[in-house]
Amino acid sequence: MHIGYQFQTFEKEEVTHSQLVKYAGASGDFNPIHTVVPFAEQVGLGGVIAHGMLIMGFIGQAIGTWIPLQSLAKFSVRFQTITRPEERISVTGVVIDETEDRWVCEALAQSGDEVKAKAQFEVKKIVLNEFN
Repeated sequence: MHIGYQFQTFEKEEVTHSQLVKYAGASGDFNPIHTVVPFAEQVGLGGVIAHGMLIMGFIGQAIGTWIPLQSLAKFSVRFQTITRPEERISVTGVVIDETEDRWVCEALAQSGDEVKAKAQFEVKKIVLNEFN
């Protein structure tokens, strides 16, 4: 890897309402803004929205296809905007910097041109080199 290296784009299927209900059950996050359409409309969201942690999970899944997970040293996410059912998420990643022992990378979860979440992650060079 090198600064500017771009990871292969990771594509997810369209987010579905059923997926949000299943994720609520798996995560224990039963906030009705994620699963109950009339409630989400009543509070002004115009319908249900995806759990932020689901989108974070998509980014983590992408990272897991790009690098061996034992080389992941750091992972943080900042959410930018909400995701709704029927949106398709693509995750892109790039190496933005390096230190003596790590690659510093950025990942974006997007639907079209709209950034849903932005992540930074660091990859330990020594562990990565063992797999090359």
